[in-house]
Amino acid sequence: MTGSEASPSFRLAYVPGVTPSKWVRIWNERLPDVPLTLLQVSAADAAGVLRDGGADAAFLRLPVDRTDLSAIPLYTETTVVVIPKDHVMAAVEEVSAAELADEIVLHPLDDTLDWERPPGRPAFERPATTADAVELVAAGIGLLVVPQSLARLHHRKDLTYRTLSDVPESRVALSWPEEKTTDLVEDFIGIVRGRTVNSSRGRAQDRPERKDKRPETGGARRKPAAGGTAGKATGKAAAKGSRGGAGGSGKSARGASSGGAKGAKRGKPRRRS
Repeated sequence: MTGSEASPSFRLAYVPGVTPSKWVRIWNERLPDVPLTLLQVSAADAAGVLRDGGADAAFLRLPVDRTDLSAIPLYTETTVVVIPKDHVMAAVEEVSAAELADEIVLHPLDDTLDWERPPGRPAFERPATTADAVELVAAGIGLLVVPQSLARLHHRKDLTYRTLSDVPESRVALSWPEEKTTDLVEDFIGIVRGRTVNSSRGRAQDRPERKDKRPETGGARRKPAAGGTAGKATGKAAAKGSRGGAGGSGKSARGASSGGAKGAKRGKPRRRS
C-alpha cells in the first residue's frame, strides 16, 4: 500500500467451504494495526469481486482466468458423493464413478468440479445452487457429487457422504489482481506460504541489503605468498634429503653390522674330530 493511505486495511474474500481462520489469526498477530475484513462470496462471483475491486485477494477454486488475475494453488480437495443415510452405498467407504451409472446425479449451476461429463443420469432440471441440491438429495430426488468441504458445510443428520474415485478433484487457490500486487497482498502471500516475519516478500525491499562477509578462520584458509610457497618447497626438499641421508646411513650401518656378523660366522673355527 502507498504511504498516502491514512488507515490501511485488507479485504479477503472466500468461497463456501474454504476456512480462512488460520491465516486470519496469523495476520492479526503480525499486523495488528491493519484490520482484515472477510467477505464470503459465491464461487461464480469470486473472480468478479477481485476485478471490481471489492476485495484485495480471495480464496477461490480453480480454474480462474489468469489474463489479469494471479493465482497460487494451495491444496486439492477430496471429491465425495452425498447420499441419504439409508442408501445402499452407505455400507461402503469408497464408491467409484461407474457405480453411479444408474443413479440420478444432481449437477447444480454453481458446481465447482471441472467435469468433462458428470457421472450418473442427469436430473430433469439443474438446481440453482449446491444448497438446493442438498435439499433434493434429502428428499430422495438424486445424489450429489461435491468437494468434501462443501459436504461438511451442508451437513444434515439424514445425509452422509462417501469418497468418490475416478472423478475430477477441486483445487483451492489464493488469487488477486495482478496489477494490484500491493505490499499487503505480498504480506498475505507470505502468511499463506508459511514464511516467517523476517522472510515475508512484502517487506523484503524495505530491509537493508545484507553483505556476505565471511570471517577469516586462520592461516589455513589464506592463500600463501609465492615466496612462502618456494620456502616451503625448499624446506620439504631439504627435509626429504635429510631423511633420505639418514635412511642411507641406517642402511649402511645395518649392512656393516650384518656383514660383520656373517664374516664372524664364516671365520669361526671348526671343531676337531
